[in-house]
Amino acid sequence: MLRGFTPPYTPDGRSSLVPAPPWHYAGTVLSMACPTEPAAAARFLPQGFGRATGRIIAHVCEWQATTDGWELLDPVNAQYREFILLVEAERDGAAVNFCPMIWVDQDISLIRGWLQGWPKKLGQVWMTRSYGLDHPAAAPLRAGTRMGASLAVKDRRLAEAAVTLDGGEGQSLGFLAGPTYGLVGAPSIIGEPTAGALRLVLPGITGRVAGPMASGTAELRFFDAPRDELAALRPTGPAVAAIGNVAITVTGATDMGVVAG
Repeated sequence: MLRGFTPPYTPDGRSSLVPAPPWHYAGTVLSMACPTEPAAAARFLPQGFGRATGRIIAHVCEWQATTDGWELLDPVNAQYREFILLVEAERDGAAVNFCPMIWVDQDISLIRGWLQGWPKKLGQVWMTRSYGLDHPAAAPLRAGTRMGASLAVKDRRLAEAAVTLDGGEGQSLGFLAGPTYGLVGAPSIIGEPTAGALRLVLPGITGRVAGPMASGTAELRFFDAPRDELAALRPTGPAVAAIGNVAITVTGATDMGVVAG
């Protein structure tokens, strides 16, 4: 018998790229919320999802993930960085988020994302690390500290951010503040090739633990690229920023039904 939650399927199932949830995550999250053109934001929402508010949230994250702990002993399987782009919307009278695009530098994370409606692609993500030391290289989370982040895909820079901390307490933004939806497709080349139905899903996130968040402001810039559409959601003003350490657990996802693209 061949086993495995995802390919490849083998007698023991140990070769599967991604094991079944729960998936536990801990890491540093830099969040930046800024305005964009509402009409542009609306084009990235599924039909009937809700009204675009004209705000986007970018998260730059450095994560460590595990299922039952074994990955922490082999960190090449646990650690990765990602750039998340969310479109804020009003849905049934409440503020929610939709994830139209996201990039990661780890194949394990990419497949986990596809399963829970996070449309991940591979990219190179960098962010300034902060250490709790009084030293020029430590970037401590205090007023006046400057930090940066960037995203590149296939040798092209798509985004960069310059953050200045102000010494205040940061607020929860994006997926740390409210429900965040995504789409799961069912593409197939069996018989007639088809993209399959698009299902709106809501990942099940539990066990959130957060440390202190530092606040600041950010300049967030997006750049044109031939095969990525991030620049269509260019910021039209400065961003509110927050950075800190967060831990969450993903237990699965809720199917919200088939939607039109």
